[in-house]
Amino acid sequence: MFRSCENLDKMAQFGFENDIHSILKLDMPITNAPMARWQRKASSSNTSALSGLSPGKSANVSLSSSKTPSKTPGKNKKQTPSKMGGDRFIPTRNSKQMDVASFLLTKENEPMDTNNTAGTSESQKAWSMSLNGYNIEDAKILHLGGKPLNAPEGYQNNLKVLYSQGATPASVKKSRYISSTPDRILDAPELRNDFYLNLLDWSSRNILAVALHNSVYLWDATQGDITLLMKMEREEDYICSLSWTKEGSYLAIGTSDCKVQLWDVENQKRLRSMASHTARVGSLSWNDHVLSSGSRSGHIHHHDVRVADHHIFTLNGHSQEVCGLKWSPDGRYLASGGNDNLVCVWPRVQEGSASNESQSVRCWSEHQGAVKALAWCPWQPNILASGGGTSDRHIRIWNVNSGSCISSLDTQSQISSLVFAPNYKELVSAHGYAHNNVVIWKYPSLTRVADLNGHEDRVLSLTLSPDCSTVATVAGDETIRLWKSFEVDPVKKKAKERMVKSTSSVIHQSIR
Repeated sequence: MFRSCENLDKMAQFGFENDIHSILKLDMPITNAPMARWQRKASSSNTSALSGLSPGKSANVSLSSSKTPSKTPGKNKKQTPSKMGGDRFIPTRNSKQMDVASFLLTKENEPMDTNNTAGTSESQKAWSMSLNGYNIEDAKILHLGGKPLNAPEGYQNNLKVLYSQGATPASVKKSRYISSTPDRILDAPELRNDFYLNLLDWSSRNILAVALHNSVYLWDATQGDITLLMKMEREEDYICSLSWTKEGSYLAIGTSDCKVQLWDVENQKRLRSMASHTARVGSLSWNDHVLSSGSRSGHIHHHDVRVADHHIFTLNGHSQEVCGLKWSPDGRYLASGGNDNLVCVWPRVQEGSASNESQSVRCWSEHQGAVKALAWCPWQPNILASGGGTSDRHIRIWNVNSGSCISSLDTQSQISSLVFAPNYKELVSAHGYAHNNVVIWKYPSLTRVADLNGHEDRVLSLTLSPDCSTVATVAGDETIRLWKSFEVDPVKKKAKERMVKSTSSVIHQSIR
């Protein structure tokens, strides 16, 4: 029994060895073996043209299931991709992606159905609202909610901006250049450093008049000539105010001996001396043939320079010195400012009126300091600007029609003079303590445009040139500085000159 089992084991081992020997002989071809190298080369050359037609296969992959590449890497450096094959950088593509891309391309080329567009968009919006809770078309990448937190008190940001991107020149509106240095400096020796006086005025004929103690000098801005117009007889007397007529032929001079003199500048001749005040005349303003004068007594007198009895009206509204006086451009209102911190607006003189006194239209008491600086807006006749002294320091813009204060700005410095610059619709202010400078403000926002520094003492007064391109300032440092800050474009300047019509004033009538 055991012997028969042993024989069976030997026979099985012999059969296995015979099978091994038959395999190793390689007499017959191996059915499941990979293709030979020469067969792979032949098949790849025959099917290279057809391999590019299939989007899912690359031209570099053989038809066999083997992963062995058809070309050994590194042997052939120049590998030109087949013209009809795929992308050498993206050798395989998903067939689903190709289908979607093809669908989108065909859809893009199809004509749009305008009838169903509105309905489709509404349905998409409804689906988006129900699924997402919001319309996906209105969705934002980032959304910040809530109010930003304020920085703690005393916090300082020490970060510095290293790089910043400026706007392109095409998108930036060109702004004019404002020089920080004066165009010209003139000496003004013996100038009286008195806040309440008005010692500078520029005529329409481009002649600048300045009062130096008891003398009046004229500077021709066109020729550069300097002329001594007049000098008071007594050394202790002094000039308090100056004011040119509209056409620039006559100059009114207020003096410390309570008089108002009228001078013919061309002939350098005094035409008349009008006495009606009981104190010095520190402010003057013209309205055609009517000259208004403000005195330290607080009275304002109207003088009709055409008649012998010149004093025709008296305005009683101030309890202290009238240091600011300006007629509106249209001649309807006279604005007055005084050391009593009041700003008053008076109506035009009515000829033939039985009474020689008038009541003010407006009277404002918001200023906390003396009001010397007054300026009417040339392009808005009902707008008045006023500036307060050291205790106030505010620029206030008034609407005369409504009586309301449109805006107020704290300049942190005493305001001695104001003037509107129409070329750029700006407001210019002259300052004393503590800055002693000139500031240009944009109107009506009152944003600071430029600071003009240079005076070493308080600026007492400023005036605008006839072409409105230059402002002249006089200060306690005994200098007059000309700031050319409002030059206009030459093309616009010529167009503006054509529109200006020459007008003659009633002042040419006989002056007695």
